[in-house]
Amino acid sequence: MESYARGETDQPLLAETIGRNLARTVAAHPDREALVEVASGRRWSWSELSRDVDAVARGLLALGLEVGDRVGMWAPNCAEWTIVQLATARVGIVLVNVNPAYRTHELAYAVNQSGMRVILAASAFKTSDYRAMVDEVRDDCPALERALYVDTGDWAELLEGGAGVAEDAVTDRAAGLSPYDPINIQYTSGTTGYPKGATLSHVNILNNGYFTTETIELTAEDRMCIPVPFYHCFGMVMGNLGCTTHGATMVIPAPGFDPAVTLQAVQDERCTVLYGVPTMFIAMHSAPGFADYDLTSLRSGIMAGSICPVEVMRRCVDDMHMEGVSIAYGMTETSPVSCQTRADDDLERRTATIGRVHPHVEIKVVDPVTGATVERGETGEFCTRGYSVMLGYWPLDDPQSREKTAEAIDADGWMHTGDLAVMREDGYCTIVGRIKDMVIRGGENVYPREIEEFLYTHPDVEDVQVVGVPDERYGEELCAWIKLRPGSEPLDAAAVKVFATGKLAHYKIPRYVMLVDDFPMTVTGKIRKVEMREKSTAELGLSAGG
Repeated sequence: MESYARGETDQPLLAETIGRNLARTVAAHPDREALVEVASGRRWSWSELSRDVDAVARGLLALGLEVGDRVGMWAPNCAEWTIVQLATARVGIVLVNVNPAYRTHELAYAVNQSGMRVILAASAFKTSDYRAMVDEVRDDCPALERALYVDTGDWAELLEGGAGVAEDAVTDRAAGLSPYDPINIQYTSGTTGYPKGATLSHVNILNNGYFTTETIELTAEDRMCIPVPFYHCFGMVMGNLGCTTHGATMVIPAPGFDPAVTLQAVQDERCTVLYGVPTMFIAMHSAPGFADYDLTSLRSGIMAGSICPVEVMRRCVDDMHMEGVSIAYGMTETSPVSCQTRADDDLERRTATIGRVHPHVEIKVVDPVTGATVERGETGEFCTRGYSVMLGYWPLDDPQSREKTAEAIDADGWMHTGDLAVMREDGYCTIVGRIKDMVIRGGENVYPREIEEFLYTHPDVEDVQVVGVPDERYGEELCAWIKLRPGSEPLDAAAVKVFATGKLAHYKIPRYVMLVDDFPMTVTGKIRKVEMREKSTAELGLSAGG
């Protein structure tokens, strides 16, 4: 059987704007709690949230912003982020998500490449002085007219400006919007060249948020703890829009991820759903006093953002009461989810796979060279097609952007992800690595994921990542970056070889081992293997020639 599957279509797509969908939720649950910001203690009912969303929307209209204009949001997680997200969508303004980790060079690129007219930002967070960085790049960003800081009097000024705008101005603007309009630009964290701006519509992200949370059986009774960043699809789509489409409560535990603060928020707010990337769950499991937190309110959650280790998933089920925990897989360009495990899946499917095809989506696995669909059980490139595929890279009408879009989305509408996958006979898929991460050692194709999963079974290994490094004889060799459990004895390559001998083929046993405290990661929790390869090559004294 071919590696092709089509998702169920019994529930229709939401063919409406984010604003229209929000209005339906507010009408259904006006007095239920919609949003909680733990750090400040602020709380909103759905009717109160709708009031504030419209107030900000009027403020944006007062600035002279038109349909399709771009407004940036540059801040850690906060209530204002969510309100701005909904307000821009309400009046057809394209929200540009700016990575909180950006510095001046990256900021200037995002502002200019998107044609951003206004940026809303925090004044500062941790080591980032956002105000100073905006001031530094202003002269190089001619399109940028205003910078407003949401944690200062600028926020009140924005609302005051909107007070002079008639309420029906928002309603009139909203009535003229199409669900297929672009509404969001998210910059992908590319490993080479400049980031590309994936352009997403109301239909793209509204439906993905809805179906992702339908799959974990979210209802208005649920309270979702969202420690993942809003600047990325995981937070703003799977989190915020997942909640707004169901009337569930959004709980913001902190501006940035803190394992103890997140656990405390789950306990105090009686959260039923918890999101996170694998490294977040590992950090929570390792937090001092983990066993003392009352997590019995939890029933489900989603782990995504990078490959999910089996042992970590098992601890979520056994120690965090997340019996319904789901793995979701996707990418920014697909809004993001294409595959997900289901609530009634057995433990094996919910720990060993990325799930099966999402509703209203098609997937297939193809030979990376010929493009032919491979048989189930064979490795190839994961491709997806459907409502979730982005409109294209920004600017949509730019020839260079169109060329980049065509490289990613073929003439038949298939998004080529660059991920190596296997579709099992039952339609469930596993990701075995990235095409660019695959290691070719002496002519043998080696997939780091397989070796990582094996090394997770070592009792002293808390986390592990495997990369290829140059080798004169074999072309590439394997290097394992290992984070040890507290109190463990150091491991070296010889010890790893003893542990793996007889269990892994000889060419899959890492030649090098590096003990580390952390892995280089993007702000969304994705491991930066390119940086790991570079550091490994330098520290081991290797070169492209061996």
